[in-house]
Amino acid sequence: MDIDLIKAYLQDSDPQKRMKAVLELRSFETEVAVPLLIAQMKDSEFLVRSFVAMGLGKKQNAESFSRLLEMMKFDRDPNVRAESANSLSLYGEVAASHLLLMFEKDDNWLVRRSILAALAELNCPLELFESALMGLEGDDQSVMESSIECLSLLSGSSKQAAALARLLSLAENESWRVRLRVAKALGKFSDAESRKALEKLKLDADHRVVGAALESLV
Repeated sequence: MDIDLIKAYLQDSDPQKRMKAVLELRSFETEVAVPLLIAQMKDSEFLVRSFVAMGLGKKQNAESFSRLLEMMKFDRDPNVRAESANSLSLYGEVAASHLLLMFEKDDNWLVRRSILAALAELNCPLELFESALMGLEGDDQSVMESSIECLSLLSGSSKQAAALARLLSLAENESWRVRLRVAKALGKFSDAESRKALEKLKLDADHRVVGAALESLV
């Protein structure tokens, strides 16, 4: 699709055409694509805005980064905010502090899980640890489980001791889902404390927790 047709599609009332145009911008240079992507940031359709966020993650410059921050902070749809967080992570460790701040401010489960997944791909143990701690204090079960998994990724990092301490504190949690995740997470650590906790979880009242503990002890 040539650039003139793309521009025409971007102005079309049919959101499918606008989405197609945004996707077509992938084949153009950053200098060409970014201004057109930015122009669609306020599109009425959240899917178009999500595609814009994806595009700004691929067409990287200072303006793209700034606009992604804006979308992550202020877009009304959590799907767009989550996609913006994913795209920001493509810029590398420079995005980590912004993702942590957004995790603190936005308690939507989809946004938080997207940020945890994004931070897990970056070399930023402090931000990952702090986000995981906040996730454990929230009310969403899926975010809690993702946070436990992220703590396990900190084995061998500068936050290993702190992460292990937090995991051990959850080993007797009333939720079997939490204990299950803890049993899996402790398998990433090789110290005596984690093994002792796993030996105890091996005797858990829930067979699913027992199975996870046995697997981690292998």
